[in-house]
This record gives sequence, C-alpha cells and structure tokens, in this order.
Amino acid sequence: MTDRPIRTVLVDCLGVTDKDVVLVVTDPKRRPIAARLVDGARAIGAETVLIDMSERETHGTEPPASVAAAMLECDVFIAPTTKSLSHTQARKAANERGVRAATMPQITEDMLERTMAADYAQVRHRSGLLAEALTAGSQVGITSEQGTDLTLSIEGRTGISDDGDLREPGSFGNLPAGEGFIAPVEGRTDGVIVFDGSIWPTGLLEEPLVVGIEAGYAVDISGWRAEEFKKTLEPHGREAFAVAELGIGTNDAARLTGNVLEDEKILGTIHLAFGDNHTFGGTIRVSSHQDGIVMTPSLTIDDQPYLEAGRLLV
Repeated sequence: MTDRPIRTVLVDCLGVTDKDVVLVVTDPKRRPIAARLVDGARAIGAETVLIDMSERETHGTEPPASVAAAMLECDVFIAPTTKSLSHTQARKAANERGVRAATMPQITEDMLERTMAADYAQVRHRSGLLAEALTAGSQVGITSEQGTDLTLSIEGRTGISDDGDLREPGSFGNLPAGEGFIAPVEGRTDGVIVFDGSIWPTGLLEEPLVVGIEAGYAVDISGWRAEEFKKTLEPHGREAFAVAELGIGTNDAARLTGNVLEDEKILGTIHLAFGDNHTFGGTIRVSSHQDGIVMTPSLTIDDQPYLEAGRLLV
C-alpha cells in the first residue's frame, strides 16, 4: 500500500492536524490497515491511540462500553473494522460531541488503493446533487430489467451526501465514500426489489435475491441463498426486516467485489438496506443494518428520472 491513500483518508477527508487526538478502532482482521492509519496520523504529529476490540456480531452491533467511552474523548475516530460501527449509538454520540468520524467496514488494502484514488471533487458534486434531490422529493420509484418495481416515500426526510468531506466538527461518513442516501419513511415502501450485485453476508450474488416488501417490511425473500439472508436478520426481530435506507452510488472508481462497503458506492447503482436507521434520520433502532445492491436500476424522484438503466443523469 502506498502512503497516498492513507494521506487521502487522514488529510483530504478528515483534515487531521498535529493538534488532533486521533482514535483508531479495529479488530483482528483489519489490524494491518489500522496500523498504517496509526503510523500516518503519528507522522502528521497527531496524538494517536489504537484500540483493538473483538469482532462485533453483525453490522450495527454496539462496541464495548470502554470503546464507546473512548470515542467521546477524541477529535477524530476512524474505524477500519470487519462489522460496521456506522449505525450505532456510540458513533452517533461521538458525532454529537463534535468528533469527526469515518467508518471503514470490511476495508481491504486493494479497495483502499483503488477507491481513494477517485476524483473526490466529482464524487462530492454528484453526491451533493442527489442528496438535494432526495431532500426535495416526496416519492421514489425504482425499476430494473431484472424485475425490481418499488416505490418509497421520502417525504419530509433529509438526503445525505456521503462525499468524503469530513473536516467539520461532528462530520460522519464511511470511506471509501460515494453516495447520496436517505432514510425512507417507515411503513411506506411497497413492491419488489431484485438484488443482483451483492448482499451481506452472502457477498457476490451468483443469481438474484428477490425481496417482496409490504408496508415497509420484507415479507417474502426468495432466490440465491435466501435462507442465509433470512437467518442473518431473524435473531434481531421484526425491525431487522424493515426498509431502512436508500442510497445511490456516485464513485466511478468503485467496482463490484462482493464487499458491500465498496459495492454500494459504484456509480449508477442503488442499494437498499434493512434494519437500523435512527442514526441518519429514521426511527428504527435495532442492532442490524444489512445492505443489498441493484446494479443497473432506473430511478425517479417525483417522476423525474435520475438513473436510467444504471446511467446517472445528473
């Protein structure tokens, strides 16, 4: 790994200086990347602390209390972990305290090299336009040649630009960046979504995974390794099946790898998540947040097209 991607994370995205206290939270599988981040932050002159915790049960599982406490007592925290800390109360509380935060769930060295080399000015431009359109919109329609036919209410919700600019106090995003996303109104998503890219925990989908959604909940799951996906959600109860997030990818350097962190950023894709969304404008609180990718969708916001068969129109 070269130093440039590390510097992009620390300086270009998080604005780390020698006045900052930086906390890096990791687990055994991500130690090599965590070590590079620690070395990079110390080279800048920042006071830097590394915490290596046990791998969490699933995406959205809270960190140990000691880690959550440490996240409140730094200027910047970075989380290259195997399971995501993005949708946790600990992350939200740190941001409310003014901490600048980047989560990097399932990050690999190859992914870091490739995706952090994107033109982030363009990523920010695309993501911002989509976040504005989502904020102004009331209803989203999504279709695909594979059979997706879905409507979501977004009325009154705020779109968010995940663009890698995390330099302001309280900023949060995951890296690599590249999406405009929103928490749809609970109970007001209906139709069918056909995932054909990847999904957690399966990874790459050799065949589509089809999810029927009624009144905001997944009620029918069929297709490639459907039972595995259901078993991931079931331990967390009914709210793990709730539609939580809609995102639109904006990073032209991202490619399909089976790693949802990167896959959901692919330019022209959409992803839909089930589970927790209370940390970004929704009302669902559950220790689970699972995303799936649709590769070549068409998407409208209030009948205005923004995607056409995977081609971004803004």
